[in-house]
Amino acid sequence: MVDRTRRFYTGVLGGEVLRDGEPSIVALANSWIVINVGGPPTDDKPTVTLEPPRDPGHVSSFLNIRVADIHAAYEQWRARGAEFLTPPTGRRHELRCYMRDPDGHLIEVGQQIPG
Repeated sequence: MVDRTRRFYTGVLGGEVLRDGEPSIVALANSWIVINVGGPPTDDKPTVTLEPPRDPGHVSSFLNIRVADIHAAYEQWRARGAEFLTPPTGRRHELRCYMRDPDGHLIEVGQQIPG
């Protein structure tokens, strides 16, 4: 699971591996994506179990990646295997679209529209 997801964030989205293994760390869009298999509660999160979404139709959070050219990112990432829910859509002050990583986590890709 970690290898497949790391390959998505590097091969499809163009991130750079900072750490292989469990957990893996990928530098992407001026941030780090930490990829692990999840796990049981720990002393710093005693009531929280980490796991991928059980139902991809219901989410409580998502990763948001801002890009300078959403159409170019959409075409490039789609050509590399990303599966988007829709093409970029105009909203009030932004263009945006969504995709999922191999574990089902929702990712918003957005571009600010100068106003």
